[in-house]
Amino acid sequence: MPILRWIRYTAWTALAVIAFVVAAIVLGWWRVDGPGAPSRPAPTASAPIDVGGPFSLVDHTGRKVTEADYRGRPMLVFFGFTHCPEVCPTTLLEITNQLKALGSEADRLQVLFITVDPERDTPAQLALYLQSFDPRIVGLSGSVEGVEAAVKAYKAYAKKIPAEGGYTMDHTASVYVMDAQGRYRTLIDYHEDEQAALAKIRLVLK
Repeated sequence: MPILRWIRYTAWTALAVIAFVVAAIVLGWWRVDGPGAPSRPAPTASAPIDVGGPFSLVDHTGRKVTEADYRGRPMLVFFGFTHCPEVCPTTLLEITNQLKALGSEADRLQVLFITVDPERDTPAQLALYLQSFDPRIVGLSGSVEGVEAAVKAYKAYAKKIPAEGGYTMDHTASVYVMDAQGRYRTLIDYHEDEQAALAKIRLVLK
């Protein structure tokens, strides 16, 4: 009998562990982003966490701006750079399509594209690059220190990687969804299903 009880106990323990892991993945407690990837905030629609904060940058028209200039409107915030080969143009195109799908609701939303490569991404370069996407998307650049402060405030990730002929940038690929008070609500993952992404955006447009 002791052996049978031990077998039953071991089996139930294993099932409990498996159930916990599955729940953790589904609910976003446990996130796997690949080898060496930094941790990031798990998407949540009900419990804002300490993401976002003060920044002082320059928009793609050359105007100096801070986070206060965008307070009062829900925001999508995406960190990237204009020399990005895939993630950035794909994400900005997806955002462009999402704004179109939202119709008139999209006019209440502010979209910020913050460069992680201020050495190359001047306001003029951002303005040229953003011509390919929805005109409501605002590009932000600034000093290296100013950009680093914005990246840190959003708990994002950016790192210069040596490459043939120069360098590229490794960076967070998700879009931050912020409410009208500048509080973090959730993330839209890279290549997330469009309907799921729209549901997250509409959550902060209510």
